[in-house]
Amino acid sequence: MDLLTANDRQGEYPASYYAATAEHLTRFPAATGEFTCDVCVVGAGFTGLSTAYHLAQRGYDVVVLDAQRVGFGASGRNGGQVSMGQRRDQDELEAMVGDTHARALWDIGCQAVDLVRDLCAKDEVRTTFHPGILHTVHRQRDHVHNHAFAAHMQTKYGYDKISVLEPDACREIVNSPAYHGGTLDMGSGHVNPLELVLGLGRLAEKAGARIFEGSKVIGVAEGDPATVTTDQATIKARFVVLGCNGYLGRMHKHVAARVMPINNFIVATAPMSPNAQEDIIRHNYAVADSKFVVNYFRFSDDHRLLFGGGESYGYKFPADITKTVRKPLTLIFPQLKDVVIDHAWGGTLGITMNRMPHYERIGGNILTMSGFSGSGVALGTLSGQIAAEAIAGQAERFDIMAQVPTAAFPGGPTLRSPLLVLAMLWYGLRDRL
Repeated sequence: MDLLTANDRQGEYPASYYAATAEHLTRFPAATGEFTCDVCVVGAGFTGLSTAYHLAQRGYDVVVLDAQRVGFGASGRNGGQVSMGQRRDQDELEAMVGDTHARALWDIGCQAVDLVRDLCAKDEVRTTFHPGILHTVHRQRDHVHNHAFAAHMQTKYGYDKISVLEPDACREIVNSPAYHGGTLDMGSGHVNPLELVLGLGRLAEKAGARIFEGSKVIGVAEGDPATVTTDQATIKARFVVLGCNGYLGRMHKHVAARVMPINNFIVATAPMSPNAQEDIIRHNYAVADSKFVVNYFRFSDDHRLLFGGGESYGYKFPADITKTVRKPLTLIFPQLKDVVIDHAWGGTLGITMNRMPHYERIGGNILTMSGFSGSGVALGTLSGQIAAEAIAGQAERFDIMAQVPTAAFPGGPTLRSPLLVLAMLWYGLRDRL
C-alpha cells in the first residue's frame, strides 16, 4: 500500500483545519520529459522547500518534485509546535554523544527556532510565531525532574528562558487535573504549519526554484549526475536531496530501515470565545505532555482548540478520527467532553529508534534528512538550510547531525511495525503506572 494515497486522495489536501483556512498556492504542473538541474529535491515540505529556497538564493538551479501538493504531508498537518533544542533532552544527548557534541546539537536546535521565527516575519509567510510552550508531567513523581532539567539548562547552557511551574501554577495556566507541574519555555513557540510551508513555497519560487506537483518519484539512481525518475519525467542532477520524512516509503532501503512512518491525529474544535480560550489555556501557550504517546495542544488564531493525540502504526487511519482523539482530549479536559469538533485529520511522520533525525550522504551527492520524530517544524526547516550549506561546500552543521548514530529498526522494514506495536503497548502501560 502506498502511504501517499492510503488515506488521502491524489492531488487533494486532507480535511484539516489548516487546509480549510489556508491561502493556497496556485497548483504547480507535473514534471514531464527530460531535463537537467543543479539540485533535484524530492518532497515539497519543510525540508525540501527550505532546501530549494536557500539554494536558489545562492544561484543554484533547483527542481522540487512532490507526488501530491506543496505541504501535503506532515509539514502541513502537524501540531505547529516549534521547540528549542533537539527531540531528546540535553542530558540524554550528553550521555549519547558526549558534552561537546551535545552542545553543538543544542546550538543547532536553537538556530532552527530562530530560522522559523525569522521566516514568519516575511511577507510571503502568512503565520505568526506565538511564543511559549509548556511541557507538563502527567505523574507527580516526575516533577522533581523539572527542577533538575531547568537548573541544568541554566547552569550548563546559559539558557534562561525556561522556568519551573509548580503544580498549582501549572494548573492555573492549563486548566486540567491531569498534570502535576511543568516547565515553561518562552524561547519555543507555535505557528500554523501549513501557512509556514506554503510561505516557503512562495519564497522558493520567488528565488527561482522550479516546483512540480503530482510528480511521484519512482527511482533515484546514484551517479554523477544522479538520475531521478518520475512517472512522466527523468531529471539529471548534480545533487539530490531527499526530504520525504515519513512518506519516504521504500525509495531508499537503507534509509527506510532507520526511519519508520507512524500516524498521528489532530482535531480542531469549533471556535471558542477569547475568555473561554483563556479558561482552557492561558496566554496562548502551546502544551505538550510527558506521556510516551504524547498529547499536544494549542489554540488557533480564531480560538479553536487544536488537540493532537493517539497514534497508529499500520498504513490506514482509524475510521473515526474524531472518536480516537476525543478520548485523550476528554481525559485531559473533562469539561470539554461534549465540545463540538469541526475538523479531524491524520498524518504520517517519520521516527527513528533514538528519536534523533537521520542525516546521511548517499553516494556522495545524494543527501537525506528525515526521522524528525515530531520536531520537524523547526528541525525540518533548518535541515533545508543545512543541506544548502553542505551542497555549497560548508558541511559543518550537516556533519554534526550526521555523526549522531541512527540504528536500524529491529526486523527491518518488514517486521518493524509489529515489533513497534508491542513496544508501544508497553510504553502505553507505563504511562498509566
